[in-house]
Amino acid sequence: MIIAREKKKNNIIEYILYMWQIEDMIRANNFDIEKIKKNIIQEFDQPDEIKEEMYEWYKDLIQRMEKEGLKETGHLNFLNDLVKHLDNLHNELIKNPKELEYIEAYNAAKPALADLKQKARGTIAGDVEASIQGLYGILMLKLQQKSINSATQEAIASISHLMALLNDKYMSQR
Repeated sequence: MIIAREKKKNNIIEYILYMWQIEDMIRANNFDIEKIKKNIIQEFDQPDEIKEEMYEWYKDLIQRMEKEGLKETGHLNFLNDLVKHLDNLHNELIKNPKELEYIEAYNAAKPALADLKQKARGTIAGDVEASIQGLYGILMLKLQQKSINSATQEAIASISHLMALLNDKYMSQR
């Protein structure tokens, strides 16, 4: 909650990635708020009132995920809406001839995006979702301390650059 709030204020792409990770942590703890309290909340060095706020935040996320039928997979509607909003902004930017830096970054990332979309077999809606899925996959590999080949590292670097530019455009509109 504390981290999410900070990320949402400073980097919307990192916020989405963080929230996807939170969804997975909720699933890993079987939607059990007491397990989350023990395994996650208690690990934070925070005053009790902050821990109580975190507890309520996780409880709310659990209820939302259950209500939206996200026990196994998927993302909360508000996160999907945010990704769609970013995808709309992305599509505006790639059509705007004044956005040369963004268009160049997009063209550099295009092959990696096409590869991600092909591997997803039609389950990814747009370039932004494909980008965030790719970044999330790399994050999971790093957390598992798995190696990442140089071609994948190059592809992710181009996607990271594109998403950094998109984040800057999004943040400047707020």
